[in-house]
This record gives sequence, structure tokens and C-alpha cells, in this order.
Amino acid sequence: MALHLVPRSLQYVEAVAEHGSIQAASRAVGIAASAIDRQIKLLEARLGVQLFDRMTTGMSLSPVGEMFIVLARRWKADENRIWSDVKQMQGVDLGHIRLVTMDSLVNSLLPRFLQHVASVYPKVRIDVEIATPDDAVAVLDAGDADVALAFNLRPQRDVHVMWSEELPLLCVMAPGHPLARQTDVRLSQVREHPIAVQSPALAIRRILEARHGWMFAGDRPPVVTNSLQLLKQLVVAGTHVALTSELDTAQELLDGRLVAVPVKGDNVVPQSISLAISSRRTLPRIATRVADLLAKDVADTLARVRARRGMER
Repeated sequence: MALHLVPRSLQYVEAVAEHGSIQAASRAVGIAASAIDRQIKLLEARLGVQLFDRMTTGMSLSPVGEMFIVLARRWKADENRIWSDVKQMQGVDLGHIRLVTMDSLVNSLLPRFLQHVASVYPKVRIDVEIATPDDAVAVLDAGDADVALAFNLRPQRDVHVMWSEELPLLCVMAPGHPLARQTDVRLSQVREHPIAVQSPALAIRRILEARHGWMFAGDRPPVVTNSLQLLKQLVVAGTHVALTSELDTAQELLDGRLVAVPVKGDNVVPQSISLAISSRRTLPRIATRVADLLAKDVADTLARVRARRGMER
């Protein structure tokens, strides 16, 4: 029988909130619906407030219930940290780490990193959530992730950056594209060709809009997408170019399917990639080790891509 440090009542509140009803929570956690209902009602009676709004379609959290979900997640994070640290004291690398990161890394850096973790720490579980950079900070702040790997992370009081690297702005294109023969390009040259751009949900687009809004005007509208995978497919096909970073296109650059040319000019600013944690919570020691491993893998990937680009130049 599993031993949990988080009180059963909090576990049941979280299960009902996640699944929308007591019956659905009962099926999900394997506990009788009557037991879940009893624990929640006892907790509500003790508090003198309702944790859920009960409707014919199910149950939704009340404002007080939302507070209890935050508490439950903090307790679970603390439980994970305690068990992980106890096991490490016994010489066992064990833990559960939640990583939030970007869509553009799913076919390059992330598979290599997850394989690396599996070989070094086979008993460590890693959950990966994909989000925009802005949402990644929100997920980290809410306690739903332990580590965030995000582009253009804005400084915030409760976010501690463990590692960061500057990423120059690049124009990426297929090897046969006319711009591929140049050593650098200006934005005015880029705009002479069909371009695929990120949606305003991503920081790079907002930076370009603020500094170079003229690129998105005129009689040649760009293709706009919030999918980096679609953007890369358009560029690999040779029909479009894109403004992005080495990490966004790492695998394609390493495979030779794309080439990257630095963008020069006034007001052209680099991006950044950062590995961050919440400064309000203490990570398990194994999580810190895995985060260090991730930073090393990102740095290694950048070094490989830059070596390849050096050969191309």
C-alpha cells in the first residue's frame, strides 16, 4: 500500500477538481465514491465553507476550493522533495520532476535530454509540459512545474535563473535559397522573400513587432503560425525564410536541412534561452542534478550547432 504524506482529504479534493465529479474521481483513484464524498463533506463542515459548487453537470471549485488545490500541490511537491532526498541519502537516485518547455525543442534537444536522463538516472520520472514562454513562467509560479526551459524569460521576483545563454537572431532558410550564400543579412533583404513568422503569443514576434513593425506591413503578408513545427516545414521546403534562433532549428541545422545566416543591423537584439526554477520552493537534490544535466545538454547542443555553422561559413 502506497504511503502518502499529503492528507487524504486534500488528495480527494484534487481528484474531484481534476475529474469534475466524485464518481469520476472514484474511478480514477480507485477509492469508493462514498469515502471521497464523506471526506470532502467533513472538511467542508470543519471549515464552514463549501469547497465545490455542486451542479447537475458536475462539481467545480469554489474560491476556497481553489486555495486548497494550491495547498495540495505544494504539499505534493514537498512530499516529492522529502522522498527524493531521503532516497538520495540512502544512495538511490529517485524522484519526480516536472519540466515545462517550448514546442520548438520537441524534435531536437528534448529527446536527447530524456534519453540522457534515462541512462544516468533510470529511476527518475520526468513529466514534460509544452507551453509558450509566458505560460511557462505562470506554470512555474503556480507550482505545476519544477523547472522551466524557456526563451526570452523576463526577470521576475519569484523566478531564479540557474543558467542562461544568449542566442543571436538568425535568418534560417533551405540550403538552396539565394540568401544562403551570404555571410550575413539585413532585415530589408529578408523581407524581399516570403517569410514565415511566429504568432504574437511568442516573445520573438513581439520583439520584432516593437522594433521592426514595418516587416509585417506591405503587399507581401507573412505566414503567421504559433506552431514552430509548421514554420520549420515551410522553411525546409524552400518556400519561406524565418527569423529565429539556433535552438529553435537545432536538429534541422545539424542535419543540413537548413542553414542559418546572422541578421545584422540597428536595433537587432539577440534572444536568450534560460533554465529557471521558482525561488519560493526548494527543489529535491535530484531535481537540481537533472536541471544541471539539462543545462549541459543545451550548451552541448548549441556548441554542436555552432561548430556546424562554422564549417558552413
